[in-house]
Amino acid sequence: QVQLVESGGGLVQAGGSLRLSCAASGNILSINSMGWYRQTPGKQRDMVAVISSRGSRNYADSVKGRFTISRDDAKNTVYLEMNSLKPDDTAIYSCNAQLSWARAAWGQGTQVPVSS
Repeated sequence: QVQLVESGGGLVQAGGSLRLSCAASGNILSINSMGWYRQTPGKQRDMVAVISSRGSRNYADSVKGRFTISRDDAKNTVYLEMNSLKPDDTAIYSCNAQLSWARAAWGQGTQVPVSS
């Protein structure tokens, strides 16, 4: 079992910055990769950024150059640094961990409203 707890969401103005954190606990050794996804009402949940256990990163085209995913292994925490935020970035952001045996864990989600 892996538990994920997100923090750092909140209202931000367009052009501003925000950093999300996702702290993992439990069976940390079972985590293969971690990432951030986002969802708006009526739409599917989309990948924003993923970082593998070896440190390779993958970003959605819409956030490349503006968002940065990183991790602190000593704290079992993954971060999403979001810069130059746009109203289109408004969503509920959820932390995900891909585990061994094709399992997955999700955080509770944190809201990020971006005002114009």
